[in-house]
Amino acid sequence: MNYNTFLNRDYLSLPATRRSRQRHWLRLLLIGGSVSVATAAYLIAPLMIDSGETAAPATSIQTTNYTDQAVPKVTASRQPDEAIVAPATEQDVPLLEVPFDEEMHDTGPVGIQPTSGSEAIAWQRVTIKRGDNLSRIFSRVGLSQQQLHQLLEADSRNRELTHLMPGKALELQIRDGELLGLRYLQSATETLRIERRDDRFYSYFDSRPLEQRVSQVSAVIEDSLYLSGQRAGLSDKVIMELASIFGWDIDFALDIRAGDAFTVFYEQHYLDGEKQHDGAILAAQFSNQGRTYQAFRFTDDAGNSRYYDANGMSMRKAFLRSPVDFHRISSRFQKERYHPVLGTRRPHRGVDYAAATGTPVKASGDGKITFHGWKGGYGRAIIIQHGQRYSTLYGHLSNFRNGLTTGSRVRQGQIIGYVGKSGLATGPHLHYEFRVDGEHRDPLTVQLPNAEPITAHYRQAFTAAAEQWLAKLAEVEATRVVLNAD
Repeated sequence: MNYNTFLNRDYLSLPATRRSRQRHWLRLLLIGGSVSVATAAYLIAPLMIDSGETAAPATSIQTTNYTDQAVPKVTASRQPDEAIVAPATEQDVPLLEVPFDEEMHDTGPVGIQPTSGSEAIAWQRVTIKRGDNLSRIFSRVGLSQQQLHQLLEADSRNRELTHLMPGKALELQIRDGELLGLRYLQSATETLRIERRDDRFYSYFDSRPLEQRVSQVSAVIEDSLYLSGQRAGLSDKVIMELASIFGWDIDFALDIRAGDAFTVFYEQHYLDGEKQHDGAILAAQFSNQGRTYQAFRFTDDAGNSRYYDANGMSMRKAFLRSPVDFHRISSRFQKERYHPVLGTRRPHRGVDYAAATGTPVKASGDGKITFHGWKGGYGRAIIIQHGQRYSTLYGHLSNFRNGLTTGSRVRQGQIIGYVGKSGLATGPHLHYEFRVDGEHRDPLTVQLPNAEPITAHYRQAFTAAAEQWLAKLAEVEATRVVLNAD
């Protein structure tokens, strides 16, 4: 039998020799129990007769042979009232600090059995304290540092034990100062299990699958996307993802109006009927100032997931609409304006985003830094060239991101500097310029180029999936119209 087969077996696929040993011990236990019962009956019967009472007839004992029955595994679809049948050898293995924990015991192979004696070896639970590490825990329970070294070197997966989380628990099975087994519940769904066999440690992860459900939420915005999303029952994670998907087309700081609406279909993950966390958005629609945008998630064969519109065009644009999280726009793109420092009228070929000093500034698109330093009235500034046609400028920075210089390659969304008021500035803000073929364009209104559309290889599969989501979105919209009409 190879190692993988051993690790993936369930209780029923134990080797025949082991099943034979277990039946042997069970027979010994039953014989011993029967002898004890018979002896007790023999001694007690005269006493009962002398007292004038009649001895009760012997009660037949019925045992369950777990080696001949299936042992169900816990799955995400199991309801709380369903019975869990645990192996007989596991039922006799108590925990030492807390009551038996079904969550940590009913999903894996049976506990390691002693080589001699008739009692199972108890599992000892150790709660991880702040500042604990595996070395300290081993010392507390009487295990040697030599065993610790052997454990960590036995398998790369055991390195997970070097990052123990306070409040979680380790379960240890120890006999005469020797570690026989270890279990570490890393999360509600995954446990690291280690077994000693033939003086070696073998490790594997025991995972419990999550049940995925699809939830749908629709809402009309009354004030902001965030507050309206919260009232509709969306988590912060889903709200932020929704803003990220449509963020290239909608400026959520400036463009949102009362009466805008959205619909979102997203995953929710459950375990044993209880929600664990929200998953990804699968499809969404956003109506903003009379325009409707739709996005659909598609995952390719390599596991890469992206969002596209109904025509297969990427929702991601080549540039961010706003390269900084700002409080307000202090000055817009204008052909001519009064300069507050110079006291003259001159063109303002960018947008000023007012923000606190130190606020991170992000590269609005992939590119190469062509200027990095002090640039006259711009103060500390960075210029990025994006391909042949596009370039962006970021001025009045308080500082630059460490490690960047002229010639550095940057990715969209990468932090390149921090808001300040260097140069000719009366207060902290980012001055941002967008140029096409060397000419200044208004960053707030310029049509941003799209990223790559979905490839021809996936076009048919994407179209089929998008049509199904479009039908669901149409149903939701039809229902909303009827409700509003009433």
